[in-house]
Amino acid sequence: MELFNSALGENITFVHPAYFIISGLSGIKNIKHYYVFLFFVYVVSVVGNTAVMALIYLDHNLRTPKYVAVFNLAFVDLFGNSALVPKVLDIFLFNHHHIPYNDCLTFLFFCYTCLSMQSFNLVALSYDRLVAIIFPLHYQVKVTHRFMLSLIASFWAFVIIAVLIAVGLITRLSFCESVVVNSYFCDHGQIYRLSCNDHFPNYVLSCLYPVLIFWLPLVFILLSYLYIGYTLAKMATVQQGLKAFKTCIGHLLLVAIYFIPLLITFTLMEKIHPNARIINLSLTSVFPPMLNPIIYVLQTQEIKESLKRLLKIRVKSKKITIM
Repeated sequence: MELFNSALGENITFVHPAYFIISGLSGIKNIKHYYVFLFFVYVVSVVGNTAVMALIYLDHNLRTPKYVAVFNLAFVDLFGNSALVPKVLDIFLFNHHHIPYNDCLTFLFFCYTCLSMQSFNLVALSYDRLVAIIFPLHYQVKVTHRFMLSLIASFWAFVIIAVLIAVGLITRLSFCESVVVNSYFCDHGQIYRLSCNDHFPNYVLSCLYPVLIFWLPLVFILLSYLYIGYTLAKMATVQQGLKAFKTCIGHLLLVAIYFIPLLITFTLMEKIHPNARIINLSLTSVFPPMLNPIIYVLQTQEIKESLKRLLKIRVKSKKITIM
């Protein structure tokens, strides 16, 4: 991070604290019950996303470009929750509120990277639905494994670089007084506001990134579904349109669950009460990863059929073993 710690070729000394203190929710009785609840949500999330990843890996019929994006979504959900929830439980259930400076920045990097990648995964899935419904004859040509892998890799590269810039700019901040982070994790916005030197670049990023990472993807998703709806209304019968749009219901549910609470929080920023912000962000971080696999299992016919096939194979193998 030396690139961020120099200006006009001159070295600058910054005051970095030995640790940050994560304050969490304040003034709420029996708050530890809430963190226990997060633990159970985390367990369901781990089981569900692991099952979806295993199903896609084991069933060759699911090795399609669409399920490359679904697999990546499950991986990001699993990885993001595993980076966040165990550390949150360690902080608040076992009272380890002091986090070393470098560990805190690492914690920040992984949390924001996974949270941001969920947004771009939904973009990849919406593009898949757009081409599948609007250009069904060209789907096999336009949406290939190579294209989907390249798209997801470019999203990963963009998000990692963006979050690294945010972390790098934090290293050029000095912390002279308070080191208490008023959040449930090492939150970028709450950390840079504690600095005692100029944090204008950090402020600019905190305004720019929600637009690039959340608002623009949401606009693309909404426009793609408006176009799908307009095309179906124009070209198909009501029954055909409903049948085609049914394939999008699961994805639209994921979009609503992920974007609505997140955009409320990041749009209001410091105007929202700290406790409301913490609860909103923490639930947004753990609930979509828990619900995503459930929604896909319930709404996607291909996954239902895949589960049935695997269960039949297992039952047959058991019968053969017994005989």
